[in-house]
Amino acid sequence: MLHATIMAGGAGTRFWPASRKGQPKQLLKLAGDRSMLQATVDRLDGLCDSGQIMVVTNQALVEPVATQLPGIPRSSIIGEPAKRDTAPCIGLAASLIAKQDPDATMIVMPADHLITPFDIFQQAIRSAVKLVDQDPESIVTFGIQPTYPAEVYGYIERDGEAIGDTDYPTYRVSRFREKPDAATASQFLDAGTFYWNSGIFLWKAKTILEAIKRFEPAIYHSIEKIGDRIGADDFEETLQAEFPKIEGKSIDFAVMERFENVLVVQAPFAWDDLGNWSALPRVHGADENGNTVSGKTLAIETRNCIIHSDESAADHLVVTLGLENCIVVHTPDATLVANRDDESAIKQVVQSLEQREWNQYL
Repeated sequence: MLHATIMAGGAGTRFWPASRKGQPKQLLKLAGDRSMLQATVDRLDGLCDSGQIMVVTNQALVEPVATQLPGIPRSSIIGEPAKRDTAPCIGLAASLIAKQDPDATMIVMPADHLITPFDIFQQAIRSAVKLVDQDPESIVTFGIQPTYPAEVYGYIERDGEAIGDTDYPTYRVSRFREKPDAATASQFLDAGTFYWNSGIFLWKAKTILEAIKRFEPAIYHSIEKIGDRIGADDFEETLQAEFPKIEGKSIDFAVMERFENVLVVQAPFAWDDLGNWSALPRVHGADENGNTVSGKTLAIETRNCIIHSDESAADHLVVTLGLENCIVVHTPDATLVANRDDESAIKQVVQSLEQREWNQYL
């Protein structure tokens, strides 16, 4: 049976001030009338029953997540007591799922990606399930064909020859590559054998658990302790005690870069990780002046700007006059005005707020 794990613990600091600790990026409506998390669950309709969907988030977000996802059982929303990256998150989910269904197939995905259309995505997932059914000791991931030399994504390098008899072009993975510099990214694009790493994986729960046990025995040991208490009165107590002891590692570093039997499917669907405010024009387009606008806005002599007004401030008017190449984000208690070329510095804003202990704005 197919089970889905949605990783929903990110902070989304590059979307400050709309994204906050209590309502981060994945809980925002950035690409439609549903939040990123809700759209991720919607995408699974017909692939998994609600009882086979697990959301792993941080403890502070359990209630907001439950509010947004009333159809998901409360017991399937897991709150991590500490941030420990994707390997412990995935290992914990795999342990919980394997206890329920020892032969489970798992799809793992982030909560904050934009993927369209749903039907093509589901066809691709079903194709990957067939691959894992044929070879239960394999791991399948999805690669996105790069359209420009991106420095913000990890890359997957594939072998030259496609595997035969598959629904979509599928290759053995040669190696995973970290986020490159500009020159290396250009080389990757020119080579034609590299994909952006989508962060979407499909495998048997027991296969990923065995891989973690093999490559990261310390992580596995803690996960096993937690898994042994599933259904017991002291499960939550054990989770609180054991999970923070785990060393944080990404699943790419812990397993994917070391596992010998990884396949990459060339994704047939459109994908965007919506990494920052500059992603919004790709989603919503721009007007004749190059502006992408949401909320009540009056843009005069304004060009190539992204202007976003929080939906909770529906009656607040944002007026821009003579602006060019800027980001303007209004929320009820904070407003950001930044040059689009300096958007990477938004993380520095968050760090400065932390240093000043202005926690009400975080």
